[in-house]
Amino acid sequence: MNESSVILIDDHPMLRNGVAQLISLEDNLEVVAEACSGDEGIALAVKHEPDLILLDLNMKGLSGIDTLIALKRTELTAKVVIFSVSDNKTDVLQALKFGADGYLLKDSEPEELINKINRAIDGELVLSEPLAQIVARSLQIDKESNPIDNLTQREFEILRSVAGGNSNKMIAQKLGITEGTVKVHVKNMLRKLALKTRVEAAVWAVENNISH
Repeated sequence: MNESSVILIDDHPMLRNGVAQLISLEDNLEVVAEACSGDEGIALAVKHEPDLILLDLNMKGLSGIDTLIALKRTELTAKVVIFSVSDNKTDVLQALKFGADGYLLKDSEPEELINKINRAIDGELVLSEPLAQIVARSLQIDKESNPIDNLTQREFEILRSVAGGNSNKMIAQKLGITEGTVKVHVKNMLRKLALKTRVEAAVWAVENNISH
């Protein structure tokens, strides 16, 4: 059986040692390096090209998120799993937003931790059980939210004008802004509504009862 290589990045030596010992009991896993800071961890990751990096979120110096971002900018193919005491919704969602391949809590049972590490190496997004509900609820909220809420007041005014069949020139005159500014607002409005053309925006406005 081929061993999968793991790097631990955590500024708590005792925790690192404990996790390293736990992993060493597994025939298919090997800790190839340990780092006490984000900068050191990045350097070791580039050197060893591990299969997985277990990364602490709250560290002195370079934060876990900044370390995650830096790792994802390299050519490494390593899976990066956040390993933290924090079950804060913002921390979890931010980590996933910046490309984390999982988020595990430090109070995880040893068997669960090993299981999730192996699943992450196999390409699965892994989450400690309490966090799965947080992510699921967040996705549901995103699904139910109205994209119109993302528009600025000016973009909303322009959407209504577009729905009324007004050209950029007419909108510019009506709002007292330049035609170039209108084009920028239209572009941003379309992006936020995930639409491609003015016609689509007009149809969308009608379907969503946005009067002009």
